[in-house]
Amino acid sequence: MGKRRGLSFYKKKKRISAAALKETASWIFSILVVIFIAFVTVYAVGMSVSMVGVSMEPAIANGQQVLINRYAYLLVKPKAGDVVAFLPNGNQNSHYYIKRVAAGPGDTVEIREGRLYVNGIQVMDEYDKMADAGIAENPITLGADEYFVLGDNRNNSEDSRSANIGPVKGKDIVGKVWFRLGRGGKEMGFVK
Repeated sequence: MGKRRGLSFYKKKKRISAAALKETASWIFSILVVIFIAFVTVYAVGMSVSMVGVSMEPAIANGQQVLINRYAYLLVKPKAGDVVAFLPNGNQNSHYYIKRVAAGPGDTVEIREGRLYVNGIQVMDEYDKMADAGIAENPITLGADEYFVLGDNRNNSEDSRSANIGPVKGKDIVGKVWFRLGRGGKEMGFVK
């Protein structure tokens, strides 16, 4: 009599080969190394800061964490449109301010009828008209290492228009804000 074919209620034991186990361990190790390198890179090159206030909404929400590249401006200078983090007047006891660069060294800035003018040319942007021109009511010519910064939520922002902040010196800029982490329904992603 031969072997019986049909239903069998006994399961064959599957054997895990040494090669498959080695391959799996290799993948797990590689993934852990990549995660470790990413973690070290983000925290060695950058830093994480929490947004204080609503001055950058809708781009960055109040309380949302952002990652800052501290070395972005070693070779190049901030340019108009960059979102930067800085300490106002270099005050180490202050929280980090996060604002968008509107003008750079040598530029002349003025706010007329709620609109921003750089070097006499109106900057066309999607932001609301500014109710308060602050110190930019009269033309301001920026120094060799000065930047005029504004919040995206222009009517709810303490920025370079405020006399207690004024133009931001390049040495007070900590770095470029490049990534926002998700929080409170806000999605994470690159800062534009």
